[in-house]
Amino acid sequence: MSKKFLFAIVAAAGCLLLFAGVPPTSNAAPFYQGKTIDIVVGFSAGGGYDLAARTVGRHLGDHIPGHPNVIVENRAGAGGLITANYIAFQAKPDGLTIGVSDGGAYVLYRVLGDPSITFDSTKLGWLGTPAPATPVCAIMGFTGFKTLKDILTSKKEINVGATRAGSTPADLPKILNWALGTKFKVITGFGGTSKIRLAMQSHEVSGACWTWESMRTTGRAMLNAKGGDQMIPFVIARRWKDPEVKDIPLISDVIKDPEKLAGYKAWAAKYNFDHPFNVPPGVPKDRLETLQQAFKATIQDPKFLADAKKSKLEIDYVSPQDIHNEIDNINSLSPKLIKELQFLMPTKKKG
Repeated sequence: MSKKFLFAIVAAAGCLLLFAGVPPTSNAAPFYQGKTIDIVVGFSAGGGYDLAARTVGRHLGDHIPGHPNVIVENRAGAGGLITANYIAFQAKPDGLTIGVSDGGAYVLYRVLGDPSITFDSTKLGWLGTPAPATPVCAIMGFTGFKTLKDILTSKKEINVGATRAGSTPADLPKILNWALGTKFKVITGFGGTSKIRLAMQSHEVSGACWTWESMRTTGRAMLNAKGGDQMIPFVIARRWKDPEVKDIPLISDVIKDPEKLAGYKAWAAKYNFDHPFNVPPGVPKDRLETLQQAFKATIQDPKFLADAKKSKLEIDYVSPQDIHNEIDNINSLSPKLIKELQFLMPTKKKG
């Protein structure tokens, strides 16, 4: 083989490697130049979903070729389902609309047979999520309760605020009623956790469950309050070092019945990709990949991380593939567990 021919082969191989290394986003600049991306949040302003969306939104455009503007709007209603349906059925699949809603819950409830969940989550374009989530429950100081033991020994029914069935505020109290024998009465219809907090402060409800990632930030003033105005966490899904929750019981430790523990874990699996960002079905592959890469780059951006730290957002990136894996796990729930968890369905009156 001549040196000239060998050189030609090496040069050609080098070109192939060079072009193979060019990300699919390289052709995205002409499309996104001068455009605006709309991040639609399924819950009201001031809650955890809103905080995550706005923090990501401040930096996402910096990582998309063409540097489009990014705006955030809230379409609260039906526990985020209005936004989820909008993304699944109405939003244009052009890569300019991103949804942020309770994605894992919709997967679970479709498996359980909820007729209001009509879209297939496997068809959505998943960008990722900033971090998994940690369910937690809290009670107001004016109730006189401080611990899970206080609540378990109480003979009184305790009102807790919620959005809709299929959300953390509605479901976790029902899980605790079923697995531990608590006496929570779930009051639904609130537009988001910000509305629930107001109801707690006005004594309309006595407590609530949502995620610690959100509660520790959006509910900080209530956690720091004293006496009857204080919000007191009493049970949590994962151990944190924060002083408010570092010594309270873990949900998985206090559920002793193996079958009910398995049911709780099946329900809790959706929190491994809480606060997910997605786009409508049918977004062109190159634009989807552009947004996926931009989302990951945003989550790893030191400027974003500093912003998230300032907002007290915990960041632990969950990839699109990880989300698809979790969706597959939920979709493969056993018939026995599906039957066990039917009490969570909106048409059921238990709990």
